[in-house]
Amino acid sequence: MALKADRNELQTDISFFYDADVATRGGVVCHDGTTASGAAMDQGVNKVRYQATVTTSHVPVGILLNDVVNKDLTRTHLNHFKDEVQLGGKVTVLRKGWVVTNMLSGTPVAGNVAFVTDNGNIAAASNIGASGSLAIGRFLTGKDEDGYAKVEVNLPNFGQDS
Repeated sequence: MALKADRNELQTDISFFYDADVATRGGVVCHDGTTASGAAMDQGVNKVRYQATVTTSHVPVGILLNDVVNKDLTRTHLNHFKDEVQLGGKVTVLRKGWVVTNMLSGTPVAGNVAFVTDNGNIAAASNIGASGSLAIGRFLTGKDEDGYAKVEVNLPNFGQDS
């Protein structure tokens, strides 16, 4: 489990699809490609994913709040109690609030700016994007003994430190 139930969801978004691969909730998803649809919420080009290698051209969208699974739906059903979403379906993304996650890279310290890094992980320092374009918020705690930390998310970030 990458995301604990201890969280505060101030603003979420359900206008994006996730079809890259199966995924565990708790990391930062970025726009998948540069095409997007303006007003229509159900356009298949509005996609997010965990980026394998993050660059300054990637735009963080928020924290993934669903597990993305690939099940044979003719044999079983999605477990809605686990917030499962079928691969290619719409996911819920946290834009503002805070979460407790273990999808971390490095050793965060309370008060440090939180940046998105490779594979959706969150780090206290970014070796790319000195402008802060990859910043998503701040760490509210350091890692606990189980490897979890509380992270405040405040997106969109317009290229400044949070």
